[in-house]
Amino acid sequence: MILFTLRCTADHHFEGWFRDGAAYEKQARRHEIVCPVCGDTGVEKAPMAPHVAKSRAAASPNAPTPAQMRQALQQLRRQVESNCDYVGDRFAEEARRIHYGETDPRGIYGEASADEAKSLKDEGVDFATVPWVPPTDA
Repeated sequence: MILFTLRCTADHHFEGWFRDGAAYEKQARRHEIVCPVCGDTGVEKAPMAPHVAKSRAAASPNAPTPAQMRQALQQLRRQVESNCDYVGDRFAEEARRIHYGETDPRGIYGEASADEAKSLKDEGVDFATVPWVPPTDA
């Protein structure tokens, strides 16, 4: 596993774990890497200093492993799918309707473009971008 510091076109910086450099390149080409702040898929590697781990014992004993993080994201996905309404590409429209009181508040999930996510943020609509991992490792 490799950790990269990433940057979106809005200059938000965040980190991402990848199996290797080729995995990053493949996901970046397909615009599968999403900025957790604004939802932008125009992501590139940011300049970063090399990090050399001293030993496994030096790592935080409470830090989750990549497998544990993936499992947690899969559990989050199951919870969202079980408890929220899927609105597909109408996410931005439906989020606005809820925000402005035009429909009853409820949990929703779906897809929004980077421009739609920016507009929602600018309007003060509360939402989150979640890394949507496959529901299983298969």
